[in-house]
Amino acid sequence: MTRVKVLPAEISQKIAAGEVIERPASVVKELVENSLDAGATEVSVDLVDGGKRLIRVEDNGTGMSREDAELAFVRHSTSKIAREEDLLEISTLGFRGEALPSISSISRLTLKTSEGGEAPGTEVEREGERTLSVKDFARRRGTTVEVRDLFFNLPVRQKFLRGDRAELNPIVKYLTSVALAYPGLRLSLANSGRVLLSCPPVGGLRERIFQLFGKSTLEKLMEVDSGGDSGRLTGFSSLPPFGRSDRTHQHFFVNGRPVRDVILSSALHQAYRGILEKDLSPEAFLFLSLPYGDVDVNVHPAKAEVRFRHSSSVYEIVLRAVEQARAKVSGIKPIASPGNEDSARGAGDYADRRTPFRIPEAREPLDRFFRSPLGAGPDLQPEAESGRRVLGQYANSYIVVEDKDGLLVIDQHNAHERVLFERYSEIDRRQSWPVKLSLIPLLFDLSPSQALDLEANEGTLLESGFRVEAMGGRSFALREFPEIFQPEEALAALSGILEDLSAAPPEGKKDKILATMACKTAIKAGEPLLREKMEFLVAELFKTANPSLCPHGRPIQVRIARSQIEKGLRRR
Repeated sequence: MTRVKVLPAEISQKIAAGEVIERPASVVKELVENSLDAGATEVSVDLVDGGKRLIRVEDNGTGMSREDAELAFVRHSTSKIAREEDLLEISTLGFRGEALPSISSISRLTLKTSEGGEAPGTEVEREGERTLSVKDFARRRGTTVEVRDLFFNLPVRQKFLRGDRAELNPIVKYLTSVALAYPGLRLSLANSGRVLLSCPPVGGLRERIFQLFGKSTLEKLMEVDSGGDSGRLTGFSSLPPFGRSDRTHQHFFVNGRPVRDVILSSALHQAYRGILEKDLSPEAFLFLSLPYGDVDVNVHPAKAEVRFRHSSSVYEIVLRAVEQARAKVSGIKPIASPGNEDSARGAGDYADRRTPFRIPEAREPLDRFFRSPLGAGPDLQPEAESGRRVLGQYANSYIVVEDKDGLLVIDQHNAHERVLFERYSEIDRRQSWPVKLSLIPLLFDLSPSQALDLEANEGTLLESGFRVEAMGGRSFALREFPEIFQPEEALAALSGILEDLSAAPPEGKKDKILATMACKTAIKAGEPLLREKMEFLVAELFKTANPSLCPHGRPIQVRIARSQIEKGLRRR
């Protein structure tokens, strides 16, 4: 008896559908791509419960005749390619002919479409693999697809759908990419009656970035435009020294298609290597144009990945374009922090960087060095008791310390982060955050996905001293913030917190907030310190529970053993 069996069509079709449709965001992506390929200039997306109950995508594209509307539900039926050779020159977003058959096989779907003119439109109703009805329907030119009860006949997939907000987030991010790729498109998104995205058509990418992310983001970008017939890179990327603490704001497009690609990402980071602060990543809205034959988009059913015919050339195009844009702008960051008199004084005293190792002799007050509301004053261990002695500072970033076993090189920023993190954790445990009330509201803009993150974490932020009010549209006001911050620092801290929280698990959110607050208030690399400050920091560091790692998991100190020094100098 044979053990190998041919699966029934209804099972194989559901398996195939699962490769294309993983969650509501997959449905939105496939339907919006169809709208764009149909030449739509207006696309609206309406959801209920994050798309789990309803997804409706309406466009003003070319529409379909009755014959095409019925044929569109036959697997691998498409108007976008006809021959094998067409796979080498794909210029459309879709081409597999799998979207509507896959979606309809795992949902209750209604298609309403019209080519305009005098001929009536068509309505097709389907439930799973069955067509329930096909009839005339009056509507303007274009297509509407309604998808209800996703995975209703595939409970094993349905139970893995997440909460409404978790399913909504990738939809917002995808449609943000669509809005960037098509500045002339009118695009809207609503969930359960609430408008989350409303993008009227604009003249170009610059205006779209302003529309989606606000003036503050646009001001921190530089224009990129370089290349020729073999490949061209255009768009915007971070103006040094600005960057972000994560990579969620890196948008890459290849021939207008939003993609994820390690070659593009690696080239971008190489272009910024050494010019951004440690742990910052560049922001990017970059469009790569290549001959269609040099890009293979037929790599994965979701069509989010591509393969390049000449990957090394693509890497060079991105690297060279960003470096040329960098060369046109000045991106030197001052060592002295604005408003920090102590730092400014130190930078003047030690402006000559030809001797990176120094032994400061002058003393200065310790106020504002640790801006902790606990108000802990210096409590230094005698050097003989601790066994450690501060020798000086190297490259205005590292504190060199002698102990009985050799030398310690301590990263001053990471060390200060650790000290502040533990102090802030203690304040948080006491639930006693002193806050400042902003008499003049601190206004800022958020992208649609950031606004969702803010809403989801409003209670946690309030517990940490941040009170934010919506001002309409994408505008928000920071009304209260922890008193450890100056106003501009509070806005920077809130921005960093929102970036961190977008990827943090629920149980780790509070630590993420405290770590970001510590990072934003800690002394920076490149900031000169006088001896008393260094001694104070080293003493406080070794009182912490973990003097080896900062709250983000980076090392704080490196040891150079005495035996290693003696071996190198042949003293043994």
